[in-house]
Amino acid sequence: MEEKVGEVFSIAKDNAPVNGCTISKEVQRGDHAITYFSLAGHTDISAEIHPYGMLLIVAEGDLEVFRAFPDEKKLITGESIFIPADKLVGMKTEKGVVYTQISIERNDTMNEVIKAGEVFKLKDLIPYQDGKIVNMDIVNNNSMKFVVMAFDEGTGLSEHAAPGEAIIFALDGEGVIGYEGVDHPIKAGENFHFAKGGLHSVKATKKFKMALLLTLE
Repeated sequence: MEEKVGEVFSIAKDNAPVNGCTISKEVQRGDHAITYFSLAGHTDISAEIHPYGMLLIVAEGDLEVFRAFPDEKKLITGESIFIPADKLVGMKTEKGVVYTQISIERNDTMNEVIKAGEVFKLKDLIPYQDGKIVNMDIVNNNSMKFVVMAFDEGTGLSEHAAPGEAIIFALDGEGVIGYEGVDHPIKAGENFHFAKGGLHSVKATKKFKMALLLTLE
């Protein structure tokens, strides 16, 4: 995965739009590609048909999805949408946008709470519960898993290593990511990347929600 390791970063800040341009950066290749897109104000990506589905996560700005559904879908910072395979779909923006696109294969298992064409916020999919950690798998297969987690204040995950690389999307509240013996405070809107086998932990200093995109090998 072509992303910085072991430090808090921001997909939005690191991929700011360039005036008059559309930019893509593929950070994970293969069947389950992960791509950052940056579109300057009043630019677009022409409608195309793709043999795979797409989960879009807006990091910053405004995004309009057109042609895929009977009416245009408008997203703002923090919102997401799932677009099935074989849809004619285009993207455009008025003020500029940075978003992450996760490719979803036809045989991937999607959680039934995700409805194609419905705009939603990942952080709103699961509740906080007193003294507990709540998990929800959004999509998974043999090589990728995308999960949303809600941590009550003071809860967390003890140090462990993942079988693949992972990107964290901090969605709500504040927490601390321990990575290879160093603590990294993280808050909503920020990101973190684990290398395969990197020892890490999660601690909620306040109520904390995050999404975890894990690639498996």
